[in-house]
Amino acid sequence: QVQLVESGGGLVQAGDSLTLSCAASGRTFVAYDMGWFRQAPGKEREFVAVISGSGGLISYAVSAKGRFTISRDNAKNTVYLQMITLKPEGTAVYYCAARPHSGVPSRASSEYGYWGQGTQVTVSS
Repeated sequence: QVQLVESGGGLVQAGDSLTLSCAASGRTFVAYDMGWFRQAPGKEREFVAVISGSGGLISYAVSAKGRFTISRDNAKNTVYLQMITLKPEGTAVYYCAARPHSGVPSRASSEYGYWGQGTQVTVSS
C-alpha cells in the first residue's frame, strides 16, 4: 500500500517556475515507478513525466520536454516535478501516481494503482 501527498501548487504568472513535490508512505518507495499526470478543466487526465524506481529511466510528454524535470529522492520517499517557463495551458490539477516497477515505466494512467489527491497549478497570462 502506498499513500501519496502532493504539494507545491499555486497561482503563478506565465513564465514563472514552480516545483511540485509528492511524498510517499511506505518503506519500498524505490520499488515503484513514479509518474506525474495533469488534468485541465474539461479535459482528460494526461501524462506529464515518469521516473523509474532507481531514477535511471525517465520519460516526458512532448509538452513537458525541455521545460519540466522529474526527479526523486529515495531517501526522502519523495518525487519532484520542477517546471520552468510555465504557460497558461499548463493550468491543471497535477497528480502523482505510483506503479510497481516492471520494465519500461508506463505513460498510461490506467496502469497506476496509487494516486495522490492532486495539487492545483494555475498559470495566469
